[in-house]
Amino acid sequence: MTQSSEHTQSHIDSIAKQELDFMEKRRLSERAGDAVASFAGSLVFVMIHALLVLTWILVNAEGVHGIPRFDPYPFSLLGMIVAVEAVVLSSFILMRQNRTTKRAERRDHLNLQVDLISEKEITKLLQMVRAICVHMGLKQIADDKELKEFTQATSVETLAERIDNTLPES
Repeated sequence: MTQSSEHTQSHIDSIAKQELDFMEKRRLSERAGDAVASFAGSLVFVMIHALLVLTWILVNAEGVHGIPRFDPYPFSLLGMIVAVEAVVLSSFILMRQNRTTKRAERRDHLNLQVDLISEKEITKLLQMVRAICVHMGLKQIADDKELKEFTQATSVETLAERIDNTLPES
């Protein structure tokens, strides 16, 4: 493995560890909720429900030998069960989405920190390059307007304010 790929692998390992830590820190109730929400979002779940509803309708509309009708048309009991199930499943899905959103916000904060550190490092490198150009007598490069601008520290507050003032309201 080359040094570059070792460096990349260390980042991948670090990200994987953070994801694993997040998953392991979930409470038992959160793990159960995630399992329910995951199953509810599967094709198997849809197929099972389609089969159950079809069977329910056949038993209660047409009648099946040996099984008495227990929910005549318009299938009020079926409607109530489906409504209650929808409320419960919606709750599981919303809880999972909330955890996913928190995890995404954490990643966003981490990305912002890395970006800010990178911006400071790049600014410092450009300042060093500009100083080298001055030292070597490369005045035209050292006096480049864009290079001068990039060697100035970026104010996150000013940048955020400019973005807020420029972007349309949603």
